[in-house]
Amino acid sequence: MEDNFIRKFMTSIKCSSCGQHYGMSNVTVLGRQEDLWFLSVFCPACYTPCLVAAIVKEGKPTRITDLTDAERQKFNESGKLSIDDSLDMYNFLKSFNGNFSELFIPK
Repeated sequence: MEDNFIRKFMTSIKCSSCGQHYGMSNVTVLGRQEDLWFLSVFCPACYTPCLVAAIVKEGKPTRITDLTDAERQKFNESGKLSIDDSLDMYNFLKSFNGNFSELFIPK
């Protein structure tokens, strides 16, 4: 894995102080030992410095989920959400008062 890959990856991370994304020029690779990378970054907006230690492994990404196999299959087979689905949820949430007990517990 090259330094440019990890520097490019860091551009997807936001500064914890102000929320600005880091730029590639704001990331310096200090060193690496196997999958463990040591980086120095600073925010281009608020100039907050940060030291980062990250474990980055090559290969296929692993999905971590609390869904059972049956739940995952159900969602995979359900198809994509439509515009109408989104509008229905929007209309529901406009008038929803936030009381989940009232919504789920029968009276």
